[in-house]
Amino acid sequence: MSTTAVAPLTTEDAELLVATARRAAEDAGVTVSVTVLDAGGHPLAFRRDDRAVLISGETSTRKAYTALQLDAPTADLVDAVQPGGLFHTLPTALDRPLLFIAGGLPVRRDGRLIGAIGVGGGAPEQDHGFAAAAVQALA
Repeated sequence: MSTTAVAPLTTEDAELLVATARRAAEDAGVTVSVTVLDAGGHPLAFRRDDRAVLISGETSTRKAYTALQLDAPTADLVDAVQPGGLFHTLPTALDRPLLFIAGGLPVRRDGRLIGAIGVGGGAPEQDHGFAAAAVQALA
């Protein structure tokens, strides 16, 4: 069985993701922080805006980490962690806390997971839209 190599997420890709999410937020009049992680969970690009809520930087990182670890948009995970939800008893053995609020998205290339983006600072639906615009620009 052969596998096809997929190019990893580069710093140039990460910078494009950050710039696109930031531009989308600015166009909407929102100030956000943006974090991009590679497939190993290492930060490739980060932008914290001093006009955003101070915790927005940590929030964007946690959203990106959650999307990467669970390979799913964080918006899709909110119901899963409610009582009776699929992840309600999710073990907390991971080395970082997870955050189940919209605004984190996995980043794929040729169908393979290569990283994640997290956006924090706006309303959850806005953050999700800003992250989605960035991922679309990379496609």
